[in-house]
Amino acid sequence: MTEPSPLQTRAQALHLHGLLAHWAAVATAPWLPDLLQWEEQERGRRSLERRLRAAQIGRFKALGDFDWSWPTRGDQAAIAALMTLDFLKDATNVVLQGPNGVGKTTLARNLAYQALLHGHTVRFTTAGALLGDLAALDSDSLLRRRLRHYAAPQLLVIDEVGYLSYSHRHADLLFELVSRRYEQKSTLITTNRPFAEWGEVFLGAACVVSLIDRLLHHAEIIAITGDSYRLKEAQERATQRASQRRRAQS
Repeated sequence: MTEPSPLQTRAQALHLHGLLAHWAAVATAPWLPDLLQWEEQERGRRSLERRLRAAQIGRFKALGDFDWSWPTRGDQAAIAALMTLDFLKDATNVVLQGPNGVGKTTLARNLAYQALLHGHTVRFTTAGALLGDLAALDSDSLLRRRLRHYAAPQLLVIDEVGYLSYSHRHADLLFELVSRRYEQKSTLITTNRPFAEWGEVFLGAACVVSLIDRLLHHAEIIAITGDSYRLKEAQERATQRASQRRRAQS
């Protein structure tokens, strides 16, 4: 049996069955390579659009505009290494840890977007939205289905763990989700609290130690410290407005 040509293999991958049925007539057509390229590009574009909508990353500042001079501590080389997406290959988790406003969410969104550009499935959510969604389900079948939904993406980003307090039920649900993804898919978490304080985040939860252990067993932890970017930008805007008012009055 004759091996398919590279062009025929591409057509098979695209499931262009009508074209394949008449392959002998079109195999040498000069327009065939362009046709396959256009189809691949269009499908790639549509795939990216679908995954972007499903990921719900939202608007964010590009990594190239990130001011690395502002944090008093932040491993730029480690973030650059994460942007290669090697951590997805062995289902390594990522934790971005630091106080409010130092850019954890911006970095997480950039990593999520990079993963999407390279064909991975991604879901971005906040801890409050995720745990509220799961806890609101009172049917076991609906809960299992929703857990499968969050367990499916190759990269799940859970933003803002530690900003709110949660019950032991929320902790159990997060542990169940992390366990489903353990050594299978990568989970990226941003948190403003050290892990020693997670017992205060998930009040009265018996699974907190196991949750942290499961999350960190294969994880890259990057600590970022410094003052708030948002406060810095607000102060700069206030200074600019005050200067404009003084010029208008003079």
